[in-house]
Amino acid sequence: MKIALAQINPTVGDFDGNSRKILEFAARAAEGGAELVLFPELSVCGYPPADLLEKPAFLTRAGQVVEEIATKTAGLGIAVVVGYPTPAPHGSGKHVSNSAALLRNGHIEFVQTKMLLPFYDVFDEQRYFAPAEKQRLFCFEGQDIALTICEDAWNDKSFWENRLYKVDPIDELMRAGGRLILNISSSPYWQGKRETRRRMLSAIAKRHKAPVLLVNQVGGNDSLVFDGSSLAIGPDGELIAQAKSFEEDLLFVDLSAPHAQPAPISENEHEAIYKALVLGTRDYVGKCGFSKAIIGLSGGIDSALVAAIAVDALGAENVLTIGMPSPYSSQGSIDDSRRLAANLGIRYEVLGISQLFEDFQQTLAPMFAGLKPDITEENIQSRIRGNLLMALSNKFNALVLTTGNKSEMSTGYCTLYGDMVGALAVIGDVVKTEVYELCRWINRNGEVIPWAILEKPPSAELRPDQKDTDSLPPYEVLDPILEAYVERYETAEAIAASQHVDLELVRRVVKLVERSEYKRQQAAPVLKVTSKAFGMGRRFPIAVKVQV
Repeated sequence: MKIALAQINPTVGDFDGNSRKILEFAARAAEGGAELVLFPELSVCGYPPADLLEKPAFLTRAGQVVEEIATKTAGLGIAVVVGYPTPAPHGSGKHVSNSAALLRNGHIEFVQTKMLLPFYDVFDEQRYFAPAEKQRLFCFEGQDIALTICEDAWNDKSFWENRLYKVDPIDELMRAGGRLILNISSSPYWQGKRETRRRMLSAIAKRHKAPVLLVNQVGGNDSLVFDGSSLAIGPDGELIAQAKSFEEDLLFVDLSAPHAQPAPISENEHEAIYKALVLGTRDYVGKCGFSKAIIGLSGGIDSALVAAIAVDALGAENVLTIGMPSPYSSQGSIDDSRRLAANLGIRYEVLGISQLFEDFQQTLAPMFAGLKPDITEENIQSRIRGNLLMALSNKFNALVLTTGNKSEMSTGYCTLYGDMVGALAVIGDVVKTEVYELCRWINRNGEVIPWAILEKPPSAELRPDQKDTDSLPPYEVLDPILEAYVERYETAEAIAASQHVDLELVRRVVKLVERSEYKRQQAAPVLKVTSKAFGMGRRFPIAVKVQV
């Protein structure tokens, strides 16, 4: 049997566009000789649809589109599996189910409903969907096939030490006589996810002595980036075929033919993170109906990285960068920004803010009489820049990309309504040390980001001779603490012991994290590339007293 895995990039709610894409890939799969083509989870409506599922018209339209796809693929000589929301059984407590339909000869021949509904990190499926009470095999070309949806494959007892669910849908289907396992997924990317997914499917294939084929969505939807990386695993657990990562692909798998084992995915994680950020930025801007971006260039490493990502995502002609020097900005930073812009081929304009800063100080002077300058004056500069960027955004119909990294967002080393203004926090899930690694990767074949930017000590340049280390520990010390506390929920005592750092230092960092929650909940959406990003997958109260 020859099966095609159609790794497409759907847009949430774009039934017409998603349908066209499904029909296009189905036709290509048929031309390539496939008898069956698989599309990702909820591919008809896009994933995750969130509260759109609460709208009856949304559910009705999804059903209509599936019927239309069945009719339009009838003459292709290929069966099609698509994911879509269906009405839940009466009395289930929810009105929607997450389902997959087998379309053949112009009809919906078989429907399978998802059984395991994730409700952790970024997943909210128990909020919306009724789980399947049971699942069935379907027969195709004489084979009994187990059709599963994403999380249904993530509970294998031979792989997971601590399982989240009592039932294993794949195990039940294979004990009922299944000979082939198909899985349609919308599985978002984070560091290490692709390798975990491959090893998990390999364990399933070996345990059941059956091939496993998974098709995964690709593309960015809001904060989530889906890597694709669809693959086929043989009964021996070895990789048969794999699709590209971070781009659309159509992968053919001939289960009856001998096959050479493909080379493993070669990208290192720095490359994968960079590609994820590029894809997430491109789709966020494009799917929101824009084509251009504006970035404030400070001469520092964070804005340099965001500019490089924006160029690869949108094209140099669609990126406008603005330098906004204050009285404390160094000439070196301005020169570094100019060189970066030249290397990237992007437009760079300078709007000095010294006079505006002086005007603000004069206006506030009566209220500030007798008070010493402090962080207030620093933040005024940042907020002036935010106002200028948003004015340009309005005038030129372009989205502002924020440049703050995860280290800054964790500790509150960022200014509300200042450097935090914008539509998307491109590197808000990338710690500072990883920012440097990504920039070195960009420069692997020659200077793109000026080496002077990588070599100088990081500084916000909001007061004379300012350095980040005036307010924060060195990033080489800070970032491992943040990763342990934010991503793994380790205690201050455990972090101090494992990393051999002073407990009081760790407690100080933890206090900064906790005190800054109100800022993060007003931040732009953050592109997720780690196991725990700020945003929808990390939900903490703002008004809280945490003992550290």
